[in-house]
Amino acid sequence: MSLFKNIALSCLTLALLSGCQEPEEIYVDRSVEDLYSIARTRLNERNYSKAATAFAEVERQHPYSNWALKAQIMSAYCFYEAKKYDEAIDGFKIFIQLHPGHADVAYAYYMIGLCFYEQIPIVERDQQPSEKSMEAFDEVLNRFPTSVYAKDARFKIDLIKDHIAGKEMDVGRYYLSKGSYISAINRFKNVVENYQSTAQTEEALYRLVESYLSVGLKDQATASAAVLGHNHPYGQWYKNAYALLQSTSITIPEPSAVEKQAKDRNHSQEEANKQAIENTEDLAKTPPNNDLPTAP
Repeated sequence: MSLFKNIALSCLTLALLSGCQEPEEIYVDRSVEDLYSIARTRLNERNYSKAATAFAEVERQHPYSNWALKAQIMSAYCFYEAKKYDEAIDGFKIFIQLHPGHADVAYAYYMIGLCFYEQIPIVERDQQPSEKSMEAFDEVLNRFPTSVYAKDARFKIDLIKDHIAGKEMDVGRYYLSKGSYISAINRFKNVVENYQSTAQTEEALYRLVESYLSVGLKDQATASAAVLGHNHPYGQWYKNAYALLQSTSITIPEPSAVEKQAKDRNHSQEEANKQAIENTEDLAKTPPNNDLPTAP
């Protein structure tokens, strides 16, 4: 580690300590083993705030020791356990900035995502923590796709997307109830176009049918209903869309017909998948360069 990095790291660590350290946590000079032992004891006692301060002190007093890097990560982790998410995020970001090639960078990005994830509010409130959490988890997937953190990062991204889509639906329904149809359409289209894998898409398509009809855009309403029937043929929302369009003398396929088409489509796809699996197995069993065994 360069002298510049050590100076910068010491300054950042002091800044963290000054913002969170209680009066009795001022340490005299100790050996690295003693400081680390104190920190581990407080962690085992689940006294996370004091453990975080103690781990930070390890790094501050012994920045060149083999314990320093581990202490940085442990300090940030303890802040997370203490629900001091801002301090935890700062700690993990410092680690990433100063050690971009370290093996624990994937963990640091994952924990930043988790810190923001723990702060995600209900859908009625600002969703900035959701977006920041997704950014950090995306870093894990893009830069460390084979890491042990990738699977959970992907799972949480799906949950976050559904949450953000829920926020968009909440706002869209509000605009719809107030007669602000263009604003409602923009919200529902955002869900359909950018969060199409979420559970919110089905209702969003129906709300588009409803909103388009309200402003006289019958072709767009019919097109949205067609997409709804194709992707969600068995749900109640298509039945609602069918009834709504029928009431305005617009004819679309009945729900029973759409369900039959979906069953036929699924059957054809299953047969294609089965054939693909068989072809893959045949290919895997074939020796390289067609070097088949010679019959005796």
